[in-house]
Amino acid sequence: MEEKKLTVMIVDDSAVVRQTMKDIISSDPMLEVAGTAADPLIAAKKLESFIPDVIVLDIEMPRMDGLTFLRRLMNAHPVPVVICSSKTEDGSQNAIHALEYGAVEIIQKPKMGTKQFLEESKVTICDAVKAAAYTKVKKKSVTIPQKTVQPKLTADAVLSKGTAPLTIDTTDKVVVIGASTGGTEALREFIEQLPVDAPGIAIVQHMPEHFTAAFAKRLDGLARVTVKEAANNDSVLRGHVLIAPGNRHMLLKRSGARYYVEVREGPLVSRHRPSVDVLFRSAARYAGKNAIGVIMTGMGDDGARGMAEMHESGSFTIAQDEKSCVVFGMPNEAIKRGGVDEVLSLDRIAGRVLEKGQRG
Repeated sequence: MEEKKLTVMIVDDSAVVRQTMKDIISSDPMLEVAGTAADPLIAAKKLESFIPDVIVLDIEMPRMDGLTFLRRLMNAHPVPVVICSSKTEDGSQNAIHALEYGAVEIIQKPKMGTKQFLEESKVTICDAVKAAAYTKVKKKSVTIPQKTVQPKLTADAVLSKGTAPLTIDTTDKVVVIGASTGGTEALREFIEQLPVDAPGIAIVQHMPEHFTAAFAKRLDGLARVTVKEAANNDSVLRGHVLIAPGNRHMLLKRSGARYYVEVREGPLVSRHRPSVDVLFRSAARYAGKNAIGVIMTGMGDDGARGMAEMHESGSFTIAQDEKSCVVFGMPNEAIKRGGVDEVLSLDRIAGRVLEKGQRG
């Protein structure tokens, strides 16, 4: 018996974008575009006759903007929403607001380009739509099997396994965190609990290029610690949080007693760039027992291998529990690989990180 496809509605005022998105989404055998709309009012009319599994929503549209439509939709009839936004500064800020209003993912509007760009966009967009569908708690019968659209690279593609060269000993702790679907709000809750002298933190949150800067700026305005989008060679300091820039891998490195990050290009790893596996492997190599690893809500298995490597190197590792996750995929995979020391609810993670992150 053929498995029922996940249905998608595309809401965008550009006919070109609607057609491009339809072609990309329809190329996945698990997805079906069941409707399109040029603006939210047309979409609202169509929603009277059918409810899709996921809505892909533009923000800047005539007659009614996407944010207003999203707020009304979440109040009246919640449906998983993926925001399809431009990479402009205003577009990035609005997309972050959309996450606050209940959207579960952000994708960048597709554009014509090289074959590699289009193939990577296809992977990213289809995975985001399927992850959004998986967050629909009412539809527990919907299962999302892992389907490889292209070879799934490991962290070997960016950083080979091995031990770091001997350097000056240090007792300073460093924290590395990975998150995906549902992670923006989980990270907000975590970071708001941190004091000004919290250990230095490096984070990979799956998010498109240019949107991570707006996300970091939003967190910086809410937190006592300093939050910024990471730049190459930034030091990992107490009271500071670095967010990996979208479309770039971020590695933790060490020079003497100083921890810093390297931001670099590279292929998709575990279907993502930035990849949690890449960050975690680098933490295993360069920080070892001085590292604390946290894996939060998200679909897929990015970070599971890297967390196992951290565990083997003596790092202390934490996974968010199923009840507090939007999607339990990434933490569950890390647990199954045996790389997790403790499984904690979201509200307890910050306290445990601070306890383990004291200078020893």
